[in-house]
Amino acid sequence: MPTEASQRALEGLRDFTTLEWYVIPFLAILFYIYALEVKQARKSGNWDAIIAGATVFGMDFVNETVNGWIFHLTQHSALWTTPGPTALRTMVGWNVEIMFMFAISGLIWYHTCSEDPAEKILGVPNRWFWAISYAVFCVFIEWFLNVGDLLIWEYVFWNRSFAGVWLIFLFGYLHFYVACILVLHLKTMRNRLIAIGSIWGVAILLNIIGMGILGFQY
Repeated sequence: MPTEASQRALEGLRDFTTLEWYVIPFLAILFYIYALEVKQARKSGNWDAIIAGATVFGMDFVNETVNGWIFHLTQHSALWTTPGPTALRTMVGWNVEIMFMFAISGLIWYHTCSEDPAEKILGVPNRWFWAISYAVFCVFIEWFLNVGDLLIWEYVFWNRSFAGVWLIFLFGYLHFYVACILVLHLKTMRNRLIAIGSIWGVAILLNIIGMGILGFQY
């Protein structure tokens, strides 16, 4: 049986009548950020920031899709649900506000890193240092969102316990930035685009099968 939080998360799911006006300036800001990134990339020939942005958002898309599948297959709860107020709930654990954040998260990580991938911080390659740091920061924020009942954790292995926090760190966030490191390590743009396309393709295919062919609601 679905949890109370799951039932609330299903209310208004993908209901565009819940939209709020603040989504419009947020969208404009997002477009402005990427327009600047594209302009800079065209001048320098360095598209790494765009690659990082597309990779992180794609990984979050996969995560949220798998989370939705978990809810449907268990008919109890996803690993996390976001039943609180939102301008648009896109999945039981995803909303437009989260989407805006992850759309620029990869850019933030990339611009925090040194231009030299070999540079180290405390003996750790700087990209890995910042990947770990941002994953820790995301868990810290998620902890308080959970305390505030904005983000609900149902399972004993995915909660504020020591073991649960480690799982959230590893499979909730760190792999987003690890994916960035791996994609940026690829030498050719063709291979990078194939990698990003594969990430997005997995999420899109799972949603086509789930919400399209099978008619899941998550």
